[in-house]
Amino acid sequence: MRRRDATGFPTIVGMELRHRALQVLHLTDPDEKAAATLATYAQAATLSIAENTPASPPDSPPLPGHPARPLLLRHTEVARRSPATHAGRAVLIHAIAHIEFNAINLALDAIWRFGGMPRDYYLDWLQVAAEEAQHFGLLRAHLRTMGHDYGDFPAHQGLWTMCEKTQHDIVARMALVPRTMEARGLDATPLIQRKLRQVGTPDALAAVGILDTILHEEVGHVAIGNHWYRWLCEREGLHPESHYTTLVQRYEAPRLKPPFNETARRQAGFTEAELQWLLQG
Repeated sequence: MRRRDATGFPTIVGMELRHRALQVLHLTDPDEKAAATLATYAQAATLSIAENTPASPPDSPPLPGHPARPLLLRHTEVARRSPATHAGRAVLIHAIAHIEFNAINLALDAIWRFGGMPRDYYLDWLQVAAEEAQHFGLLRAHLRTMGHDYGDFPAHQGLWTMCEKTQHDIVARMALVPRTMEARGLDATPLIQRKLRQVGTPDALAAVGILDTILHEEVGHVAIGNHWYRWLCEREGLHPESHYTTLVQRYEAPRLKPPFNETARRQAGFTEAELQWLLQG
């Protein structure tokens, strides 16, 4: 059931958490999705989890729900521009905003799709979804100060592609989405910030501050992925490091290349052996 809250956005009520997550995942309007995610997080303490995995209605559009814009292309078709220009910085901020919007969907999908996990698993990913919604809001607001909005430039769905590949394997999902695809943001963000500081314009420096907030919280998100990956490996009698290599090959995950933000990765729970594996590339 949906009703509108004081902000004018619909909230989803009368459902267990995993059912709510699926319904929010179906929402197409970015502001509605972010608002409904935050509203669900605010009510987390009062929600039951749902023992049975909810079913997506047979006539539902494909997941995730996304707006008509931006135009979605293959990642190789999305043009890059120099952040030295105003237009280039707008494209950059738009690309990061799209990643954060996708990250809301990834966290919601982790909640509704996989049953049989402890309550803390679902609450952890709900927290991630809420923080990603806040990140998206910060970036979209900044983009608007630059004379643009979310949807103005093409984007790609690389993160969601890996989500689809791992939809039947929660161990692979934890290994290859939060601690592989999303962890790449820990490496990329300081490099982006350095370029923006070199530009030095007010909008570039404002973006650096926003990225500071995002980087701090993304360390926690990757740590959650690391925690649940290792928890699952222990439950299933798997060696986390060797099984990770198997999953990378099985699901054709990208082999990451340096430079790596080793400090942030350690804070997020990567072991020295895992860092060495990455560095040996």
